[in-house]
Amino acid sequence: MASVVEICNSALTQIGASTITSLTDGSKNADVCSTRFTSVKESVLRSHPWNCAVTRIALTKTSNTPAFGFSHEFALPRNCLRLLQLSKLDIEHRLEKDKILCDESDIEILYVADVNTESWDALLTSTVTAALAADICYALVGSTTLAEYFRGVYADKIREARFVDATEGSIASLESDIFIQSRF
Repeated sequence: MASVVEICNSALTQIGASTITSLTDGSKNADVCSTRFTSVKESVLRSHPWNCAVTRIALTKTSNTPAFGFSHEFALPRNCLRLLQLSKLDIEHRLEKDKILCDESDIEILYVADVNTESWDALLTSTVTAALAADICYALVGSTTLAEYFRGVYADKIREARFVDATEGSIASLESDIFIQSRF
């Protein structure tokens, strides 16, 4: 879909700031975007199991054995931003740093991956753009009112994206998501 620079330029345009040619073009806007983009992107990706970022993988045990409590240790993939679930829901486990500890000898996981912006869907792109606009607004424009406005835009975007993402599963999944969302 969009590159990092395109997402940054969209956020910059929305707050009324000048666009950039790259994250390293030497401008204040590029420096702020370069500093803040990764943190904002990872926060938004962690906030919801975005369909375009959900990944399944079978993990291999590490050669380490936990000091106590569990028999095996599994390293999470480097691009794992959020562990969603183990394939067998009844596996007792513990997440510690970038490791999963459990007594199973092999496991499969579902997780939110830090995927390239080019593979994002339009709603994730617009949600990250709104979050970035809210995040960089005060630093570049100096307006707390505008920053607050974009926090509201971000809240609306994430609510819309979560609904659309949740409706793309099976009926059982959809009913479960709606029940869970209605509880908050």
